Amino acid sequence: MKKTILYSLAVLALISCSKQQATTEEQERVEQVRTTVLQPREIEREISVSTNLQGYLTQNVAPSLTGKIEHINCEVGDKVSQGQALVTMDQTQFKTTKISLANLETEKNRIEQLLKTGSATQQQYDQILAQYNSTKEQLDFLQINTYVKAPFSGVISAKNYEDGELYSGQPILVLTQIDKLKALVAIPEAYFPKFKAGMKLTLTSEIYPDQVFPATVEVVYPTIDATSHTFQVKIVIPNGKNLLRPGMYVTTSLGLGKANTIVAPYQAVEKLVGANDRYVFINDNGRAKRVSVELGQRFDQEIEIISPEIVPGVEMVTVGQHKLVDGVKLNVVE
Repeated sequence: MKKTILYSLAVLALISCSKQQATTEEQERVEQVRTTVLQPREIEREISVSTNLQGYLTQNVAPSLTGKIEHINCEVGDKVSQGQALVTMDQTQFKTTKISLANLETEKNRIEQLLKTGSATQQQYDQILAQYNSTKEQLDFLQINTYVKAPFSGVISAKNYEDGELYSGQPILVLTQIDKLKALVAIPEAYFPKFKAGMKLTLTSEIYPDQVFPATVEVVYPTIDATSHTFQVKIVIPNGKNLLRPGMYVTTSLGLGKANTIVAPYQAVEKLVGANDRYVFINDNGRAKRVSVELGQRFDQEIEIISPEIVPGVEMVTVGQHKLVDGVKLNVVE
């Protein structure tokens, strides 16, 4: 019995020792890596972003009154001028109100003359004047919504009804301005201080590979998206020849001058699973240190990395970084 107990204690001691040895080995795990000492490089700062074009103005042609559509004066693709008549709605209410206003005007003028001779009271005149003004406002409203005109020059990009149909809320037409276009582009937050309204840039399209189109920054939105770490810029593109159209996929390019920055192999930058956060590993006194970075301009297989901890002379892991965790020991090999 004694021998059995002693044997069991010896086995337990051996297992405990093995666990301690395994734990020690795990703590002392060393990863083989290659590193690169980062150095500043002068680059020609340029940013290129792809986006889709939009009409500078797009408006639904939709009267404020429901009713029968008498006539639609245009078709999809027609160019229209500002103030041009687009749609005529049922005119019955407009014509009735117009007759009422004429009668009220006659009565107003009659009481106005009687007031001057003392044959009518001020109260009578005020009452008829109030009715006249109210009816005139109603007639103005009906005129706008019976004879619908183009608010700006553009092209008819959609038509949802035909003559004689009942307008019930869906826009009758869609009017899009195409002689001037706009685009919203998302810019990495690192470039926020460099963007100003009025800056000139260029735009290219695969449809016209040999042409470059000028554009201008119109609005720099004042906030940064916390998820994507980008901010929006609205650009305006003159399109007098109508070569470009809303919906086209284009690339915008903007030169921002020369700058000294740090670039690293693109494959050395890791991405956090399930997020857009990027990071790299550096050699911190023989141990891996994870450093969050922002990405800037890309140059073929290299990319600009931006972080307060990424400075000239830092030793960054460029091979073997996929298996690293923060704090693990490094063995740098040539």
